[in-house]
Amino acid sequence: QVQLVESGGGLVQAGGSLRLSCAASGRTFSRTFSATTMAWYRQAPGKQRELVATISGTGNTNYADSVKGRFTISRDNAKNTVDLQMNSVTPEDTAVYYCNAQRTGFRVYDYWGQGTQVTVSS
Repeated sequence: QVQLVESGGGLVQAGGSLRLSCAASGRTFSRTFSATTMAWYRQAPGKQRELVATISGTGNTNYADSVKGRFTISRDNAKNTVDLQMNSVTPEDTAVYYCNAQRTGFRVYDYWGQGTQVTVSS
């Protein structure tokens, strides 16, 4: 009973902004969400899935070099949500973006949402 649902994708012009949101549910998982490292991945057509950003339960973040300074990952443990604020987007950011639950301490997860499409026009 673990579900991750992404929202907020759409079409945006280069240089614009978009905010993605991931809502986590499931009683067992929800109990440990606040201690779970969450991540955003993306996969462009013909490309391998790549890690975009991670955030620990306490708010420590890591970013791919390609998005550092432009994207911001955040979380609201009271709402069990993880957001990705995308600023100054480029066509290279076009991809399906996936929310992922990575781990709680040493316990590794493999939970994924269905993804949300982000398309950046030139």
